[in-house]
Amino acid sequence: MPQDRRHASTRRSTPYIAAAAASLLVATASACGAAAPDDGSGGKAAPRQLVVWDWKSGDANAKEYFEKAEADFKKKHPDIEVEFVAQPYDHYYTLLGTAIESGKGPDVALFNGGAQLRERAGSLVVLDGHVRKLRDRLTGWEAFEDKGGTYAVPVTLQGFPFYYNKAVYKKAGLDPDAPPKTLDQLVKVCQAIKKSGSSCFSLGNKEGLGIEFFLSGFAPGVFPPKQYDAWLAGERDWSSPEVRQIFELWVRGKREGWYNDGVNSTATFMDQYSKFSGGEGGNVIGLLSDTAHWKSFGKYLGKNLGVYDPPLLSPKVAESFLPAEGGIGYGVLKRTPDADIAYDLVQSLASSGALESFADGTGAIAADTTVEPPGKGSSVAGELVASLKTSKPLLHTALSAKTLDLLHRLSQELLGGDVSIDAALAQLGKSDRQTSK
Repeated sequence: MPQDRRHASTRRSTPYIAAAAASLLVATASACGAAAPDDGSGGKAAPRQLVVWDWKSGDANAKEYFEKAEADFKKKHPDIEVEFVAQPYDHYYTLLGTAIESGKGPDVALFNGGAQLRERAGSLVVLDGHVRKLRDRLTGWEAFEDKGGTYAVPVTLQGFPFYYNKAVYKKAGLDPDAPPKTLDQLVKVCQAIKKSGSSCFSLGNKEGLGIEFFLSGFAPGVFPPKQYDAWLAGERDWSSPEVRQIFELWVRGKREGWYNDGVNSTATFMDQYSKFSGGEGGNVIGLLSDTAHWKSFGKYLGKNLGVYDPPLLSPKVAESFLPAEGGIGYGVLKRTPDADIAYDLVQSLASSGALESFADGTGAIAADTTVEPPGKGSSVAGELVASLKTSKPLLHTALSAKTLDLLHRLSQELLGGDVSIDAALAQLGKSDRQTSK
């Protein structure tokens, strides 16, 4: 759990997780937005405090970001206090959901783009009327939009690059400057790395998240452009050869020993990535954001860290690309006493000065097109930024939260041999059709 950090007039707190829903209510109630006081005329005066929930404000690397965002907000509203509540990520959405249901949630909350945001759109303020001035400067909006409009403002970009350890490649007798570009090359690389005593892929699927990385990570080299775009638009055929190929690859990796032992008992965050950083695996599908990315891996692997686009696994695909979209963003809860003031805080959290500090401190790629990408001098960071020019959104974020939950469970059963690929895809297709109506 991130360490609690306090600074300036901003109060930060990190509630602990309780074992039951009743205890969760107690934990969340102590860190919820304050109701606006009565102004004496029967109306509501401006709130005295705004509460922000996230999983970042306890991170020392992001300390300056929050300081700058708060200072920017204080210029507009000097009498309003801001409280950042750093929640543990593993339980973040459970806590947030419980708080929202109790009517005691925060005023502003941080969201992952895609299903986690869209699943809670009904509790958020539609921001289209506010964000017009931000659209030219910020990018990654699609991940925070739903049929009803825009529900959050992006602050970072997210993507699934393939990182590799050149030292592990060299140990396996492979060219350290030649990561796999085709299916045949991928198989040969994995066979050689396994023979050398290392894992071809560092992988964790304890929460079922590993399959998200495989689906969205490998898809650019499997799905033809029209099929890829159709998936994002909601036209998804789970029985197609392309979808099946990715799931077959998922199972094949387990069968042929490409992964580390105990995949279904290894946490994606951070055990999977600790294994890769520790030199135990040759490859890993990582992130662009402020964790499990080029900066955190480079700290341990140095010049041995490399990156590559998804390999071409299908003759129907001529060119691959880095899958990427909006990463995290802030939304305003409907329960806040004054949505306009809460949005002013969101605007400060997405200000160029604040996002520049976030990028510098964490290594994340800001959603701000005016902010210089981090990692000047890093060849890996440079390759990632260059790859963004041709990127398309991640496939798994187009799915509903219900279908994602099913995907997580089935991914574990597939690795355990408890369900067939055909049966798993049939269940996923049915769930997707029911939840995308």
